[in-house]
Amino acid sequence: MTPTPSRTAALKSDPRLNPYFSSEDERRSVTRAMFDQAAPGYDSAEALTALGSGAWYRREVLVRNGLKPGMTLLDVAAGTGLVTVAGHELVGPEGRVLALDPSPGMLAELRKKVAVDTIEAYAEAIPLPDAQVDFVSMGYALRHVGDLDLAFAEYLRVLRPGGTVCIMEISRPRSRLARGLLHFHIAVVVPVLARLTRRHADVKRLWEYYGDTIEAAIEPERILDALRRAGFQDVDCRISLGVFREYTGRKG
Repeated sequence: MTPTPSRTAALKSDPRLNPYFSSEDERRSVTRAMFDQAAPGYDSAEALTALGSGAWYRREVLVRNGLKPGMTLLDVAAGTGLVTVAGHELVGPEGRVLALDPSPGMLAELRKKVAVDTIEAYAEAIPLPDAQVDFVSMGYALRHVGDLDLAFAEYLRVLRPGGTVCIMEISRPRSRLARGLLHFHIAVVVPVLARLTRRHADVKRLWEYYGDTIEAAIEPERILDALRRAGFQDVDCRISLGVFREYTGRKG
């Protein structure tokens, strides 16, 4: 898929993506269908993909970046609620959590776990008024955003002054061997194990897409630049285990 020059897509033009879609509209349609199909088996596949991270890591990231009791959290691309659940526990009964995702299948799975407000929408057009939340989180979904500039502008808009954005993502390893091993683990090993251990919908195509999007993702420096362009301050990136990144910024 060739990105439109006027937008900053999270994925570069890459032949690996050609079998999936050929336009932005098709990308949205195809990926929503993949997520809907994989939703029932998503959590078991994700647990196999975690590579030593998991619920404890997501919680640690949120705490480290300032999510506290009583806050209002917007979890973007919430999926089945893996970050949402951790955030709900941290903000406590005095706080509020909003979970946004374009996949109705994923949100249906989320609602089985936790009672929060759900919003079926994309990151680039968040149906909330200005200055509504204290913290915006996004867990391992930045590669599925069609326009980073629009999405980050929306994050800034819905945050209250002093609010924080925290984006967790899997990064492309530096060495060719590490990239090959990561791709094989995500695109081959995880789908096979998921099919053997669960009788839910097939996650194979979605996890193949995951592996391909890690290879096709834009460089971390371009993500940081997009956050700065949107108006975020104190923009930073922390990396753990050589693969997991957390991009952060603050609204002035």
